[in-house]
Amino acid sequence: MIKVERLSFSFPHKELYNDITFTLEEAQHCAFIGTSGSGKSTLIDILMDPEKYLFDGKLEMDPGCTIGYVSQFSELDNTKETTVFEYIAEPFNNIQNEIASICTEMETTSDMDALLEKYQFALDAFDAIGGDDYESHINKKLNLAGLMKLKDHKVSDLSGGEFKLIQVMKEMLNRPDLMIMDEPDVFLDFENLNALKKLINGHKGMLLVVTHNRYLLNHCFNKIIHLENTEIQEFDGRYLEYTFSLLQTKVELQEIAVAEQEEIERNDTIINNLRVIATYNSEASRGRALKARVRFQERLEARRIKAPFVEIKQPTISFGADNLMEDTIVVNVNNYSVAFDELLLDNVNFAIKSTDKVAIIGPNGTGKTTLLRDIFNNNQASIEIHADAKVAYLSQIQGEMLKDSNTILEEFIDAGFNTYDEIRTYLLDYGFEGEIVNQKIKSLSGGEKNILQLAKVAASKANVLLLDEPTSHLDTYTQLALEKAIAEYQGAIVMISHDFYSVVNGMDYVLIIEDKKIRKMSMHHFREMIYASHFDKDYLEKEQNKRSVEMKIELALKETNFELAKGLVDELEGLIKLF
Repeated sequence: MIKVERLSFSFPHKELYNDITFTLEEAQHCAFIGTSGSGKSTLIDILMDPEKYLFDGKLEMDPGCTIGYVSQFSELDNTKETTVFEYIAEPFNNIQNEIASICTEMETTSDMDALLEKYQFALDAFDAIGGDDYESHINKKLNLAGLMKLKDHKVSDLSGGEFKLIQVMKEMLNRPDLMIMDEPDVFLDFENLNALKKLINGHKGMLLVVTHNRYLLNHCFNKIIHLENTEIQEFDGRYLEYTFSLLQTKVELQEIAVAEQEEIERNDTIINNLRVIATYNSEASRGRALKARVRFQERLEARRIKAPFVEIKQPTISFGADNLMEDTIVVNVNNYSVAFDELLLDNVNFAIKSTDKVAIIGPNGTGKTTLLRDIFNNNQASIEIHADAKVAYLSQIQGEMLKDSNTILEEFIDAGFNTYDEIRTYLLDYGFEGEIVNQKIKSLSGGEKNILQLAKVAASKANVLLLDEPTSHLDTYTQLALEKAIAEYQGAIVMISHDFYSVVNGMDYVLIIEDKKIRKMSMHHFREMIYASHFDKDYLEKEQNKRSVEMKIELALKETNFELAKGLVDELEGLIKLF
């Protein structure tokens, strides 16, 4: 077991944790969630290297505890000429080579005791990773993820998503006591995301996974750790049950809060009346009554409901266009081809109308990002952009559209704002307030950078939006805000995404890449394809029904209709049981 008790830690500009306490136990698969910039990656770093940080509180972990780690920013090493099998087997081969070297040294050594100790240590390490059956374990993992076909491929030939999965396998096969993964799902295509789900669910050890991916959250975890507003909340159970519990608590707390507010307002009226009386009646009893009422009011205020996990502020994303066009073609692609080491897209043709919302779907490494970037740059003879089209672009490579050396304020000076005060007011809707606007872009989390990109796209008032993996690194609250903004936008959107929910909830149709070609697919057929590969029958319909009831509950709460809200909570509980 790993135990964190009353841990507090701050950066000079920001408090991250205030007396947080949680435990991780053997065989738990724990999802670590929280809004962007709340300190999830920093807390992982503290767990992995506590000596690097000066924090208050206790971190209890066995000195021999081994930790495996997969970073959200891992990059493919194009210089590696090893095969996938050889790459995964490196720890096994390294220990074998060490054992062979020790045996050779034993033939000539005069200090056999030291070598025997070293030999035993190596044997223990070999046994800890299941060395006798290591090759069989590798084959089982490759089969589980559906990647046996890559066994003899060069690591340098892998896509980014394939390499991420190979890294996950390699770390899992080392059998660490705790396996930590920081957003391992980012940029994974549908097939690789499903493979990651299988790897997580097939892992026997303790897991801590930072993720905002709703597919993984709904299918992979039996414990939730939620970091928000410097506090931690633990929940033993599935993510679906956790979100239901939050909503149920929200209904209860708001009903109590309304009753408390009414009591506070009644008390305010009494205090004001006593103050008026005190101006012309100086009896001591009147003064004592006034003081007693003020103290009572202070107690009411002190116990007012505070629920950092229930009332999480969702950013307000709003895409608007200065020049909406009539029903006309805004992007026309004719005989477009792209190749790097090999041909990726060949003689592709499609047209986007001024109100189309389109998702480009395809495996990692098939040329989607290059196509979107070429549309934005508009420097290809095979791509024609309407003269009245104003195009805005969100890149999955965040440094492409954001300058690391800029502060947040400086980044927006070139985005059509005249003063820093205008920028500060605008960014409040996106959750950036106070001193954070003076931070350098490079110091922000991946989620915060993507929110800034969305804010820049919205500020452009463009009538054509090109969005490359816009949900990557975004917390679930911001993902929902983005879906709402997309639904309300009246211009054209071309979006690359591997997020089922964003595509199904926001797009009119998909352009799917197959065999170096692009073909149009209706949303109905796309759903059928997704069901066949990833979901149980009617899963997305059940998800949409659940979301519909959740929205009705939110509306009932706005109208303070608590009886209706509680009835809807009962209905929602029935829907949760269907998953």
